[in-house]
Amino acid sequence: MSSDHTVSGPRAYTPLTEQDRRARAAESGGEPVLDFSIGRVNENSTPYIDYHSVDTLLSLQHPRTDEPAELTFYIVGQVQELLFKLMFTEVNRVRDLLFEDDLTEAMRFLRRVASVERTLTACWEPVSTLTPAEFLGFRDALGAASGFQSYMYRQLEFSLGNKDPRMAEAYHAVPWLHEQVSKVLRAPSLYDAVLSVLHRRGLIPRKCLNERYAEPYEPDVLVEDAWAAVYGSPRQHHELYVFAEALADLNYHYSRWRTTHLLAVERIMGYKPGTGGTLGVEWLRRVAEHRFFPELWSVRTRL
Repeated sequence: MSSDHTVSGPRAYTPLTEQDRRARAAESGGEPVLDFSIGRVNENSTPYIDYHSVDTLLSLQHPRTDEPAELTFYIVGQVQELLFKLMFTEVNRVRDLLFEDDLTEAMRFLRRVASVERTLTACWEPVSTLTPAEFLGFRDALGAASGFQSYMYRQLEFSLGNKDPRMAEAYHAVPWLHEQVSKVLRAPSLYDAVLSVLHRRGLIPRKCLNERYAEPYEPDVLVEDAWAAVYGSPRQHHELYVFAEALADLNYHYSRWRTTHLLAVERIMGYKPGTGGTLGVEWLRRVAEHRFFPELWSVRTRL
């Protein structure tokens, strides 16, 4: 990692125990404590600011124009980056639990992933209120910046199984970033972990396991046969049946996020080219048609 790329750690902070919290509530009579200096470590801050690094967070908005609507676009983009990070973390947690064959715990975190996806989709609502004139008021200031360049989004796509080595090479000009994204490319995806479960349950042979993690996944009829068996006997394969539907939910909500993105862009800028070199809406429409876990979708036609 480049020395130019630094990540600050957590600030000094004074934690409280349950006993501390009960004592504070008793002392205040259940009212909020208005002396914000209590429990702080930094005399120029408050415990809340230090815990969330709120002052740093709120100082990271730097619109490039005088167009008021740019702040909406700017903040929503930052919020989505944070949600990408959260979803990426939880998807990998689910993956690891699946490799441990703990479907019950994996299901719990998969429900959290779906809730993050719904929040991501809702993020497009403020952006969709921008008028064409408002967007044009700051669009030129974006320069070549494009959401397509988001490395958190790319890592999330890789973790879900949408692998493409070219997308990692796009970051080669930034060594630390290229290394980070390439590491995720080479790691097993969520679907790789799902296939390992199907193998351990005797539903697919070992040859169906994808051990070339960095390569795009190729659908396999034997994997589709396995899903057909699961859906054909939901009582016999109840755990897998429920999990398969949870995976379908994940894909459904992700596709809704992509489609809502498409509609928001179409509404505010029509069919103009995108800043990342694409044809804009036409490119987003193609992306919105992509599905993770391909056999889980193709089997539905067969049932």
